[in-house]
Amino acid sequence: MKFISIVVPIYNEAENVLHFAAAVKEVMENSHYKWELLFIDDGSRDNSVQIIRDLQRWEPQVKLIMLARNYGHQIALTCGLDSAQGDAVITMDGDMQHPPALIPVLLEKWEEGCKVVQTIRKDTEGVSWLKKETSRLYYRFINAMSTVEVYSGGSDFRLLDREAVEALRQYREHDRFLRGMVSSLGFKRAEVPFVAPPRFAGKSKYNLGKMLKLATDGVVGFSVIPLRWAFYMGLVFALLSFLLLCHALWEYAQHQVVPGWTTIMVAMSMFGGIQLVIMGIIGEYVGRIFTEVKNRPLYFVKHNMDCDNDEETHTKCG
Repeated sequence: MKFISIVVPIYNEAENVLHFAAAVKEVMENSHYKWELLFIDDGSRDNSVQIIRDLQRWEPQVKLIMLARNYGHQIALTCGLDSAQGDAVITMDGDMQHPPALIPVLLEKWEEGCKVVQTIRKDTEGVSWLKKETSRLYYRFINAMSTVEVYSGGSDFRLLDREAVEALRQYREHDRFLRGMVSSLGFKRAEVPFVAPPRFAGKSKYNLGKMLKLATDGVVGFSVIPLRWAFYMGLVFALLSFLLLCHALWEYAQHQVVPGWTTIMVAMSMFGGIQLVIMGIIGEYVGRIFTEVKNRPLYFVKHNMDCDNDEETHTKCG
């Protein structure tokens, strides 16, 4: 009998855990698979962990790994993928916006021979027009610059065959964009469209800062085109500055020099701003090189509730 791992990162999801676990259990008990529900606690500050521990008393399929601190959604997913033992691994969020009812569809595609089954979010109930439009533009932007196609509407709700999981485990960069990393694997894939319902309870933990960081990770992690843009911008503005110099010399030769405080300030501001932008782009890449060469572990596990003992264990993963 094939074994399915369902990996769910959580951060302050006490209001959602029981409802989500019940929905998954209902789906999986009607299937012919053995299964585990692996929660990865990403440093929750509410009572999410206690609820899961109580749940484990009567649900042996439920397992819990507690990270030592809040590492972020992508690292928590990575920890789950590192720990899952299933023949296929399904990653999803625990707020019910990734409907457990779709799990049989993912498994069906997997049984047909697809190594990666990616859900595509066609719409999200209750989300503003502005957020939808910025998301659409972002995916167009990243695909215009990257050699790896990242599907618009792609989410972290997907199924990975064991072979794909083992391949993905070899990616150990710290600033992770799993949607791009999965797309870069190249395995046979299928897509499952869905409409994301509203959260069952609580508020999204993905604030604007986290969304911008994820977007930056996607662009910088899969493209060097911003560096080329910086070079091209430098060439363009070098040409403009040369033309401005020629204009100044011509005016001087014609004895029509007028005190040009405004022109000087505009030119200085423009070129200074461009230089700062270029330095910022270069700095972003240099900073990531600095992070990677230190080769620190991606995360530390504080406690693994799959262990036979109930003592806290600290494990690192590089």
